[in-house]
Amino acid sequence: MKKIELHVHLDGSIRPSTVCDILNLDLKYVKENMVVKSNNNDLAEYLSKFDLPIKVMQTKDNLKRISKELALDLKNDGIIYAEIRFAPQKHTLKGLNLDDVISSVLDGLKSVKEIKTNVILCMMRGDSFQKNKGVIEICKKYLGNGVVALDLAGDEKKYKTSDYKSLFEIAKKEKIPFTIHAGEADNYESVMDAISFGAKRIGHGINIIENNDVINEVIKNKVTLEICPTSNVQTKAVESYEKHPIKKLYEKGVLLTINTDNNTVSNTTLSKEYELLEKHFNFTKEDFYKFNVNAVNASFISSKEKEDLINELKDDFEKN
Repeated sequence: MKKIELHVHLDGSIRPSTVCDILNLDLKYVKENMVVKSNNNDLAEYLSKFDLPIKVMQTKDNLKRISKELALDLKNDGIIYAEIRFAPQKHTLKGLNLDDVISSVLDGLKSVKEIKTNVILCMMRGDSFQKNKGVIEICKKYLGNGVVALDLAGDEKKYKTSDYKSLFEIAKKEKIPFTIHAGEADNYESVMDAISFGAKRIGHGINIIENNDVINEVIKNKVTLEICPTSNVQTKAVESYEKHPIKKLYEKGVLLTINTDNNTVSNTTLSKEYELLEKHFNFTKEDFYKFNVNAVNASFISSKEKEDLINELKDDFEKN
């Protein structure tokens, strides 16, 4: 089945074998430090799995290679369009500047012609205002040239969404589209803050299930949620797959998309996510088609590109 992926982090989706190759490390050690265990405690522990990937993503060649490999992995999973996100400022620890980082990633992604990809740049919770403003500025520079939007990622529990209002006011003024991680580790108020900033997409957002008024706001504003089921279980945003609110949100009419979050850290693929949702919630081929159409409609691309992707999904759906 042809698929769309809107929420996948580059640094959380590096092939472990690539890290072994670059750092000359043992595969077992690399996996232990990059893949979450089933008894993972919370989002903070989950985020610690990014330390090793960040270490290898400090040269142009490594960034190109890692980006190219992710594009290939996504293509091989039947994905026809992906918006890949990362925080460029995390890759400037060994002398690269933001331009070097972004151009290297774009070169790697664009070298794989069989899949269409774009990039979302992440500001980080906990970073200084100036550092995050630098991400907005570089995003504006590359907007429409491989970069399509901004995001805010990181420890939502520790750093409240409401603290970042002024940054999104700048983004809005510069006409930069954005999605925001919200309602994952924090409650539904985080989602309300993100919507009040002007977000039309929310990373995760599952905690809106706690409040019907917020659900109605999400529906009224046509806000799309980027749902990452396995990641939500691993970060303890939900207790189990069975307790995931995806089905309830779907039945209430919330616009949903299915995503991996991090292929390597979560040890998943989009195909695996579909299988799990079919198993736990009896989602059908028709439901998955609908999720993919939602994803195209919510993507940060032109109307013409959306139309082409929807036609491709429709042809594939009708054939199979």
